[in-house]
Amino acid sequence: MMKYVLLLRGINVGGNKIVPMADLKKMLEKSGYRNVKTLLASGNVLLEAEEKKAEQLAEAIGKKFEKTFGFDSHMIVRTTKQIEELVQSEPFKAISVTPDTRLYVTFLSGKPGSTLTIPYTSPDGGFRILRVFEHEVCSVLTLSPKANTVKAMDILEKEFGKNITTRNWNTVMKLIA
Repeated sequence: MMKYVLLLRGINVGGNKIVPMADLKKMLEKSGYRNVKTLLASGNVLLEAEEKKAEQLAEAIGKKFEKTFGFDSHMIVRTTKQIEELVQSEPFKAISVTPDTRLYVTFLSGKPGSTLTIPYTSPDGGFRILRVFEHEVCSVLTLSPKANTVKAMDILEKEFGKNITTRNWNTVMKLIA
């Protein structure tokens, strides 16, 4: 058995696409996955499954999810080892964190295809993309009237496509804790 992290896009955000985590856990357990644990209500799941390619696992869970809940949610799968390696790389080591600082990891379905020069800083200076890995993008948002999370997510979707999902760094750290 291999340990995986399953990340669902766009559920339980703003009262839309509501999925009770207990129901998601039950669906996954009925599908044969083991040691299923959910984290927060935003579609973060730890589970064990037979070893297979992440894309195959995401597709299989995605089909079952749509059948169970009646709508699609893009699924991104990583091994816990991949998440641990990301954390060990300390992508935010040089960032001075204040109460207005938000650290984000955007998980990509495929290899990045952005044309941005990295590191990238938005015209208003409030959003920075620090690093682009093979399947993740690490970014920093400094909250201000000009810079907000919605604008940052718009930049990420424009550059990396809609088949992405973003988590704050604290959530990523909790996933491996």
